[in-house]
Amino acid sequence: MKKPLILVTADVKPLDGYNWHAAPSTYLQATLSGADAIPVILPSLGAEVDLDAALDRVDGVLATGSRSNVNPQLYGAEATEANGPYDAARDSTTLPLLRRAVERGIPVFAICRGMQELNVAFGGTLLTEIQEMAGRSDHRAPTSEHQDERFRIAHTVDVESGSQLEKVIGDAKFNVNSLHRQALGSLGKGLKIEAMAEDDTIEAVSVTGAKGYVVATQWHPEYWVASDGPSQKLFKAFGDAARAYAGQRT
Repeated sequence: MKKPLILVTADVKPLDGYNWHAAPSTYLQATLSGADAIPVILPSLGAEVDLDAALDRVDGVLATGSRSNVNPQLYGAEATEANGPYDAARDSTTLPLLRRAVERGIPVFAICRGMQELNVAFGGTLLTEIQEMAGRSDHRAPTSEHQDERFRIAHTVDVESGSQLEKVIGDAKFNVNSLHRQALGSLGKGLKIEAMAEDDTIEAVSVTGAKGYVVATQWHPEYWVASDGPSQKLFKAFGDAARAYAGQRT
């Protein structure tokens, strides 16, 4: 069987007079090595992109993390400069992409901003600047010029018994990294909690009744996929789901 094609979401970055549509290399490498699949970046061109035509050609969708945040106006809150930066082009592309992929039963793996996009896409809300909330830990990355330090393992997550995540990882508790200042608030329609941090921050979700594989994590398994067991299992499970979908599609 041919290796599955994975559609990867893109940020829009202004550089040298152009708008570049890009995805971090860690996600692309994790797709290649961890999922044993071929990543293809989808430009964030909003309504100009025929999403069904794109989804007809792929076997999975990977929604990446990003420095930008989902615009709060999309879930009924106020957008502020302090909560930015925002990426309207990405919002207008990735939210409908995730809705359509889930509706069609195409495997989805959503990470960090990707998990937040999945929640908003299905009518959920986000909490902003959670490090300022009483009882919440500081989930932001440490200040460092070294990526290994920024992505270091930071805290434990408790996995829901009988969840999709427990089936994938095989453990009820394991350690993850942490690089976010937002978190899920009210859950979108059909979303189900898969794991929590000790401060009640939602760390992973799935979609109840989804036709296909859908797992989303607030942490970043793509960074340690070469050496961390849970990260390896997550990308392998996503790759296996994409291969199974490709087999059905052909």
